[in-house]
Amino acid sequence: MPTVVAVPNSNVDDIPPNGAEFVHFDLNHQESLAPLVHRSSVCIAQGDITNLYQELGTTSAALVIDGYTPHLAEYLATWQHRPLAEQVSGWQQRLQMLHRQYSVGDFFLCASERQRDWWLGLLEAHGRVNPATLCDDPSLRRLIDVVPYGLHNKPIQHTDNVIRNVWPGIGEDDKVLLWGGGLWPWLDPLTAIQAVANLWIQRQDVRLIFPGTRHPNPLVETMPTHTAAARQLADDLGLTDKAIFFGDWIAYEDWDNVLLESDIALSLHFDTLETRLAFRTRILDYIRAGLPSIVSAGDATAEIIAQRNLGIVTPIADVVAVTRALATLLDAPRSLYTANFAAARAQLTWEVAAEPLVRFCLNPRHAPDKSIMGAQLGNPTQVALAEQLAQARRMIEAYESGKFIRLMRWLDRLRRRFQSASTNDATRTL
Repeated sequence: MPTVVAVPNSNVDDIPPNGAEFVHFDLNHQESLAPLVHRSSVCIAQGDITNLYQELGTTSAALVIDGYTPHLAEYLATWQHRPLAEQVSGWQQRLQMLHRQYSVGDFFLCASERQRDWWLGLLEAHGRVNPATLCDDPSLRRLIDVVPYGLHNKPIQHTDNVIRNVWPGIGEDDKVLLWGGGLWPWLDPLTAIQAVANLWIQRQDVRLIFPGTRHPNPLVETMPTHTAAARQLADDLGLTDKAIFFGDWIAYEDWDNVLLESDIALSLHFDTLETRLAFRTRILDYIRAGLPSIVSAGDATAEIIAQRNLGIVTPIADVVAVTRALATLLDAPRSLYTANFAAARAQLTWEVAAEPLVRFCLNPRHAPDKSIMGAQLGNPTQVALAEQLAQARRMIEAYESGKFIRLMRWLDRLRRRFQSASTNDATRTL
């Protein structure tokens, strides 16, 4: 079936063709997306789109909600540096925007079994775990399933130098340690910097690079305080532009070259809610490039590294453990991991990862509870409120038909009898 990718607020002519049709829509005008929705059998949406475009989930197209990113967990971490009142206000807006996607989705995707547990709780809280969905499938896999990031079958290739002999201070024989990704507040670059400082005492050929300290999308808030702390530590240790290097952002077409010019990859984080739910795409990139990795324990991708023996998993914020892990991998030949990476790549392809989504798209359908439960679908509190409103309407109808008046007359007669009996008793007492 043909695939159409709707791209907001950008020039689709700048996107290279890859088998899909790319079209533009305007985020500020709902009508620009409506024709695309009505001509589709399946719509895949993410995050705020379902709130911005109210028609999604109410058309004949089956709606798939992509829950790869735990938006609320990331939002809470991203805004922690702001005043509490501002955090609460933004959190309330975020909850309101996310609420609709829980209610209108026909099929939900997430990146790991951990995330699936999180999503099942969200869906239960919004009334989607109900008799209709459970009778349809007791496992609820037909409601929500795991579709993580996948790997392309095409081998990765080096086409040009991007780091070595390009960044001043990084030569052909240096050992490049790659921090792939941004400096978000749930990540721990300071442990990596301190570990490299420990290594620097013994060997001066290590080069830790942070190629992505600024997000290319101006609408995405960067982390100036987190980036500043990393730069300050490198300065204090006297290692900036010697062992520690900060870049701006790497173009997507250069990313494969960066991976293949690196010797070891790092992904370190703190113990946060984001960590528990994260599925870090950069780890899959490391696997695609056959790049041994040092990662903090605690997230789903650390389990992949450990189970498949693709590097070393260290305790969270443990400088000594990261230092030892770096020394071990620097001295180990890459050939030790060749077979492990080959096996991992064969099992983590897009064909395997996307199978639940492909299966749904081949036989799209609306979720059974949306058609069976109708207006009662949603948050139980809202359902209870709807029932209270229905009772109020029945009382009004009874009033209008005269039943309410007759009831009030009967209650009035009963009140008078009670008052008369009380008066007689008082007279006899006197």
